[in-house]
Amino acid sequence: MREIYSATLVISSILFIVFLVQLLVCKKKSKEKTRYKLPPGSRGWPLIGDSFNWFNAVAGSHPPQFVHQQVNRFGKIFSCSLLGKWAVVSADPTFNRFIMQNEGKLFQSSYPKSFRDLVGKNGVITVHGEQQRKLHGIASNMMRLEKLKFHFLDDIQLIMLQTLNKLDNNQVILLQDVCRKVAINLMVNQLLGASSETEINEMAHFFSDFVDGCLSLPINIPGFAYHTAMKAREKIIGKINKTIEKLGQEDSSEGGSGVLGRLLEEESLPDNAVADFIINLLFAGNETTAKTMLFAVYFLTRCPKAMQQLLDEQDSIRSTSGGDGMLTWQDYKAMSFTQCVIDETLRLGGIAIWLMREAKQDVVYQDYVIPKGCFVVPFLSAVHLDENLYKGASTFNPWRWMEPENQEKRNWRSSPFYCPFGGGARFCPGAELSRLQIAIFLHYFVTTFTWTQLKEDRMSFFPSARLVNGFQIRLTSRHHLDSESL
Repeated sequence: MREIYSATLVISSILFIVFLVQLLVCKKKSKEKTRYKLPPGSRGWPLIGDSFNWFNAVAGSHPPQFVHQQVNRFGKIFSCSLLGKWAVVSADPTFNRFIMQNEGKLFQSSYPKSFRDLVGKNGVITVHGEQQRKLHGIASNMMRLEKLKFHFLDDIQLIMLQTLNKLDNNQVILLQDVCRKVAINLMVNQLLGASSETEINEMAHFFSDFVDGCLSLPINIPGFAYHTAMKAREKIIGKINKTIEKLGQEDSSEGGSGVLGRLLEEESLPDNAVADFIINLLFAGNETTAKTMLFAVYFLTRCPKAMQQLLDEQDSIRSTSGGDGMLTWQDYKAMSFTQCVIDETLRLGGIAIWLMREAKQDVVYQDYVIPKGCFVVPFLSAVHLDENLYKGASTFNPWRWMEPENQEKRNWRSSPFYCPFGGGARFCPGAELSRLQIAIFLHYFVTTFTWTQLKEDRMSFFPSARLVNGFQIRLTSRHHLDSESL
């Protein structure tokens, strides 16, 4: 009897404690509700919240599908539960710009552990405050317009020609692999200095694994994407450190050391910070350039009218450059329709579909009070694909950028309606370089080859932007076609 009484007393005590805890939690939540006024929304399923619907949408061809559904229910700024955290999501261009312009003041970047581990604690993408401003300034200085004209233009063309000349008439390729190799070759050459084809192939493979782990579960066990990505990071860092060591043994006047050589000469950064800085630039540059080149060809293949107009423009430029001559900066600036194609590709298939931020303090915006520590997501793709802003928003239409009403939107440096390179203090320092690389790739690709798509394909943006089947095509040399017609 005494044992039964003791057990009853223990159970009663436990229940009383649970009741008190629940009462305190309810009171705390009640106080928070009176203190904070989050935008309207729903928590979704227990534990997982809206995470499944969110990632299911971004794994498809229309990333903002879930966001647009929520916008129809709650408005352009709404709340939902993502990855176990309460988040404020924005499809509102004005609020998105407010977030980006207040980087470091009211908001700061906030990425999952897997992403932070891979890009590194000293990377320009993840650091905050004065260190972020310093690294961003270094990157911007390394890629300013004068250097594009006089240092990068010829190098980019030589690498394009070197890669495309290895492709044969009637060859079947996965264009996704070719674009990845071209982009990594460009970035390695410009950042680390010239490398052999074997090293380029290795780096392309490493970065494929690296990117796939950026939004993975941080489980460091063989067989998991995170583990494979961390191993790839070790090898990439190893190659960067080997180049640093080699440069330290060489005469700096010899040249050919790329951005890394100038970084070591001109900036006082420790070696581990230099390695993270370079891996950040390699990652950002490779992803933006490779995927935009790929998506541009994909969209052009599906739109023969745009393909013909771009080809006519590039053939005209090629004829004025002497056929086999190198392109000049004036040639690049004359690619007006090509620029429309690039803008439309970035609008439909931009790599930065959303940004990850966190409130540094309680933030008052309109009638809302967003609490410190709250996850804030400007969903840029939801603006880019908003039918109220762009007529036929889901359709590839490069001519829209010639329309007078879209000229103000088109300013990708400051427009709240078109932000393929982000904005504010974290605006992509390599934006102009990336556009230059994409334009030159399109010039040489379309003037060298025609192609036939062999397998249906579609876009996906998770775990990274891609075409799910790699865009398999059969190449036909235009020189071969010209010979046959004689």
